Amino acid sequence: MEARDILKRPVITERSSELMAENKYTFEVDTRANKTEVKDAVESIFGVKVEKVNIMNYKGKYKRVGKFGGYTNKRRKAIVKLVAGNEIELFEM
Repeated sequence: MEARDILKRPVITERSSELMAENKYTFEVDTRANKTEVKDAVESIFGVKVEKVNIMNYKGKYKRVGKFGGYTNKRRKAIVKLVAGNEIELFEM
Protein backbone atom coordinates (compact mmCIF):
# COMPACT_ATOMS: atom_id res chain seq x y z
CA MET A 1 0.00 0.00 0.00
CA GLU A 2 1.21 3.51 -0.78
CA ALA A 3 1.24 6.34 1.76
CA ARG A 4 -1.66 8.17 0.08
CA ASP A 5 -3.77 4.99 0.26
CA ILE A 6 -3.16 4.59 3.99
CA LEU A 7 -4.21 8.11 5.07
CA LYS A 8 -7.77 8.73 3.88
CA ARG A 9 -8.53 12.16 5.36
CA PRO A 10 -7.88 14.33 8.40
CA VAL A 11 -10.51 14.30 11.15
CA ILE A 12 -11.50 17.85 12.11
CA THR A 13 -13.62 17.92 15.26
CA GLU A 14 -13.67 19.96 18.45
CA ARG A 15 -11.82 17.18 20.27
CA SER A 16 -9.16 16.82 17.56
CA SER A 17 -8.64 20.60 17.59
CA GLU A 18 -7.90 20.43 21.33
CA LEU A 19 -5.40 17.61 20.71
CA MET A 20 -3.49 19.77 18.21
CA ALA A 21 -2.34 21.92 21.15
CA GLU A 22 -0.59 18.77 22.44
CA ASN A 23 1.02 18.22 19.00
CA LYS A 24 -1.37 15.33 18.19
CA TYR A 25 -3.10 15.05 14.81
CA THR A 26 -6.05 12.81 13.91
CA PHE A 27 -6.53 10.96 10.62
CA GLU A 28 -9.00 8.44 9.25
CA VAL A 29 -6.87 5.58 7.93
CA ASP A 30 -7.32 2.39 5.92
CA THR A 31 -8.88 -0.42 7.99
CA ARG A 32 -5.96 -2.76 7.14
CA ALA A 33 -3.17 -0.31 8.07
CA ASN A 34 -1.07 -0.90 11.19
CA LYS A 35 0.77 1.60 13.39
CA THR A 36 4.08 1.28 11.56
CA GLU A 37 2.48 1.90 8.16
CA VAL A 38 0.60 4.96 9.49
CA LYS A 39 3.83 6.34 10.99
CA ASP A 40 5.75 5.89 7.73
CA ALA A 41 2.90 7.43 5.70
CA VAL A 42 2.68 10.58 7.86
CA GLU A 43 6.47 11.01 7.86
CA SER A 44 6.73 10.65 4.07
CA ILE A 45 3.73 12.83 3.14
CA PHE A 46 4.22 15.71 5.60
CA GLY A 47 8.00 15.50 6.18
CA VAL A 48 7.74 15.39 9.99
CA LYS A 49 9.04 13.05 12.71
CA VAL A 50 6.40 10.88 14.46
CA GLU A 51 6.85 9.95 18.13
CA LYS A 52 3.78 7.76 18.74
CA VAL A 53 0.66 6.39 17.01
CA ASN A 54 -2.62 5.31 18.66
CA ILE A 55 -5.30 3.55 16.59
CA MET A 56 -9.02 3.07 17.24
CA ASN A 57 -11.51 0.87 15.39
CA TYR A 58 -15.17 1.86 14.96
CA LYS A 59 -17.86 -0.66 14.07
CA GLY A 60 -20.48 0.26 11.47
CA LYS A 61 -23.77 1.60 12.85
CA TYR A 62 -27.09 -0.01 11.99
CA LYS A 63 -29.20 2.34 9.84
CA ARG A 64 -32.63 1.96 8.29
CA VAL A 65 -34.17 3.54 5.22
CA GLY A 66 -37.84 2.54 5.18
CA LYS A 67 -38.07 -1.21 5.50
CA PHE A 68 -34.44 -1.77 4.44
CA GLY A 69 -31.72 -1.99 7.07
CA GLY A 70 -27.98 -2.25 6.90
CA TYR A 71 -24.71 -1.14 8.40
CA THR A 72 -22.55 1.88 7.63
CA ASN A 73 -18.89 1.26 6.80
CA LYS A 74 -16.50 0.42 9.62
CA ARG A 75 -13.78 3.00 10.22
CA ARG A 76 -10.30 3.18 11.71
CA LYS A 77 -8.92 6.36 13.25
CA ALA A 78 -5.30 7.15 14.12
CA ILE A 79 -4.02 9.81 16.51
CA VAL A 80 -0.43 10.68 15.61
CA LYS A 81 1.83 12.43 18.15
CA LEU A 82 4.72 14.34 16.59
CA VAL A 83 8.16 14.94 18.05
CA ALA A 84 8.46 18.38 19.72
CA GLY A 85 9.24 21.11 17.19
CA ASN A 86 7.37 19.44 14.31
CA GLU A 87 3.93 20.49 13.11
CA ILE A 88 1.64 19.94 10.13
CA GLU A 89 0.65 23.21 8.45
CA LEU A 90 -2.46 21.68 6.84
CA PHE A 91 -4.28 21.81 10.18
CA GLU A 92 -3.27 25.32 11.30
CA MET A 93 -6.18 27.75 11.19
